[in-house]
Amino acid sequence: MNAPSLFRNRFLQTILLSSVLLQVGIWVRNFAILLYVAERTNNDPYAISLISVAEFAPIFVFSFIGGTFADRWRPKRTMIWCDLLSAVSVFVVLLTIHFGSWHSVYLVAFISAILSQFSQPSSMRLFKYHVPEEQLQQGMALFQSLMAIFMVLGPMLGTFVYSTFGLEISIAVMGLVFLLSAVVLIRLPEDHMQSQAAAVKGQFRKEFIEGFRYVWQSQVLRMLGLAFILAGLAVGVAQALNLFIVTERLGRSKEFLQYLLMVNGAAMLIGGGIVAAFAKRVPPQILLAIGMIAGAVCTAIVGYSTSVPLTLTVQFLNGLVFPCIHIGISTMILKWSEASIVGRVNGVLNPMFVGMMVVSMSFAGALKGAFSLGTIYSGAGLLFLLGALVMVPIMNQKAPDNTHIAQET
Repeated sequence: MNAPSLFRNRFLQTILLSSVLLQVGIWVRNFAILLYVAERTNNDPYAISLISVAEFAPIFVFSFIGGTFADRWRPKRTMIWCDLLSAVSVFVVLLTIHFGSWHSVYLVAFISAILSQFSQPSSMRLFKYHVPEEQLQQGMALFQSLMAIFMVLGPMLGTFVYSTFGLEISIAVMGLVFLLSAVVLIRLPEDHMQSQAAAVKGQFRKEFIEGFRYVWQSQVLRMLGLAFILAGLAVGVAQALNLFIVTERLGRSKEFLQYLLMVNGAAMLIGGGIVAAFAKRVPPQILLAIGMIAGAVCTAIVGYSTSVPLTLTVQFLNGLVFPCIHIGISTMILKWSEASIVGRVNGVLNPMFVGMMVVSMSFAGALKGAFSLGTIYSGAGLLFLLGALVMVPIMNQKAPDNTHIAQET
């Protein structure tokens, strides 16, 4: 099957358009809340760190539950309702902000993050159902490229909207694009997956446990979970201390951070395109290992570098290879999971990454007080390297033949 047919896939067209809208809303939200809280609290580190807690904590708590329900409910309907409820919650929070409760800004990220834990695994189920297996990895590369585009444009877009129109308009933009996304998702092809809620009433606990058992019994998914944990610890520390790399190691103002992100995002866009071109020829385990090894080397160099050109170059190289991690992980989850349990597998594995990221973010400040940035970033690099080594026992494993039921659309 040739590549153009991937773009003629109605499901993929619809989900990409929906993702563009959601990314606009998310980036406008992220920067509006960040800049507003920084201004309101005079850059109080505790208040700013609460933004990350509001955004990531629900993922850790609700991903297990959301994945289980995503396997029980009709995925198309679930995704539409999640976007509608997100839009409604945003406008309700906007009213509370307007009438004086500025702390409500945290609720915008919090509620949206909870609902995404029901929507995202539903999207994965539909992806497995509507995209032919030989195109799964290319499809994931397209999503990675979309994320990379917004890594470049998102910070500029979010900063522009907030600085031009202020907090309330920024939050309203988010509500509007979530509403538009819900309308776009109506175009999704019917999934023909019946809701299981009535048939298995009272079986939630059994299904919930089944997701953990399924992951544990698969050597590939088990190793992937361990890689998730190691990568989450590494990414959390590096992400939390990026600002200090800019201000202390490079001697630049905090605004310079957006240029690091933009360089990284531009490289991710190029890398996603390269991976999409070669996706069929490289097993996802190897893609993941390549991404982890590159992450190990680049993270360690960034921690020690005091040269702006060197740091930017390394950030570019890291971004170039980073899509291998995302695409490798997503493809492995889809290929090694049966269609009926994709949501739960995603719900078990995703919190391992996010949970460890939140843990390492929360310890980043204490680590910064005890160790140099070079030492901390070297430690993060070592975690990436261990994550790559975890892939060795499963490097030659083939995906089971009976896991995919993709339909031509």
